[in-house]
Amino acid sequence: MKTLGIIGGIGPESTVDYYRLIVAAYREQRQDGSYPAIIINSIDLNKLRDLVTANALAALSEYLVAEVQRLARAGADFGLLAANTPHIVFDDIRRQSPIPLLSIVEATCEAAKALGLKRLGLLGTRFTMQGRFYPDVFSAAAITLAVPTEDEQAYVHDKYMGELVNGIFLPETRERLLEIVDRLRGREGIEGVILGGTELPLILRDAASRDIPFLDTTQIHVRSAVAQML
Repeated sequence: MKTLGIIGGIGPESTVDYYRLIVAAYREQRQDGSYPAIIINSIDLNKLRDLVTANALAALSEYLVAEVQRLARAGADFGLLAANTPHIVFDDIRRQSPIPLLSIVEATCEAAKALGLKRLGLLGTRFTMQGRFYPDVFSAAAITLAVPTEDEQAYVHDKYMGELVNGIFLPETRERLLEIVDRLRGREGIEGVILGGTELPLILRDAASRDIPFLDTTQIHVRSAVAQML
């Protein structure tokens, strides 16, 4: 069995979710009473957020490469970043990483292809919704992405950073997020929506009643990781 290394803490709530989901998925696959080998390096969310906000991408990459190297020294055979936003520099990190890394974006694209989806909405932090790292991967698979309006993006980002990463999940926030999904569906004709922030499933994981698939990037990433472990 391979040892998984996780760059976590970005944010803490989703890192806890990753751990629980990986253990559950592993034990479902391997029903011998064993548990997976996982090393978690919980880093400083504020430092990462400051670097992204300042668009200091070279410094962000350097910071994350150093943290991945710590995982490798601790004995991880492969790793992942337990968040979407830091994938803004994923290609740079992967090139410098001493261990293989699993991309949440690539795994989600494969899941969308398996479902035959061609036009998807994307929710996440402002950096994810406005970044190129999702469109670049999905366009290569002939999948089009649509994002909310600027006002809607501001709402999603503010609630994400002000509430969700702090473990605050309010029913009124959930309803407004679902309204944004519905508007994307009516305005852009999306066939599904990517929950492109690993805290979003914590408030929207049970939203399948909207009759379109919600691509839970945490769950998708977890399945990819467990497959690699086994």
